[in-house]
Amino acid sequence: MLADPAWRPDPRAQLLWGTELVLSWLLPVIGFAVWVVLDDGRRGLQAVVGTVLVILVVATVAVIPVWRYAVHRWEITDEAVYTRVGWLTQESRVAPISRVQTVDIERGPLDRAFGLATVTVTTASSAGAVPIAGLDLPVAEDAVARLTRIAALHRGDAT
Repeated sequence: MLADPAWRPDPRAQLLWGTELVLSWLLPVIGFAVWVVLDDGRRGLQAVVGTVLVILVVATVAVIPVWRYAVHRWEITDEAVYTRVGWLTQESRVAPISRVQTVDIERGPLDRAFGLATVTVTTASSAGAVPIAGLDLPVAEDAVARLTRIAALHRGDAT
């Protein structure tokens, strides 16, 4: 079992993830509202579907961001990048510094609104890139600078 990486995402990541979930529920909620307006002959069924929809929306928006924040961890050492992510299925990854190929910062519109960023560490691995989501922008910039310095000291072919 891997040791837990030391750092959590920024606490604002919970708000970001909650907002993403709210936005993902907009289409089903709008679809339900249209159904209610256009079909007044099935009020009993609509009440059941509406109740289930409200329970699902509230449960996912209230639980998933908090759970993800409790699980997500990351750490950068002189030897490797360590991450643990997930909320239902959890994944721990170790990317040796010698395998690092590129380090990028990504900021979508919601990330920018919350002052957050995702650092993506691309490695010479079939498992793909290692994302570190929900970082405060200055922390993300420092992580990229640190990884760049450390990787320069391990001049390998990253394969």
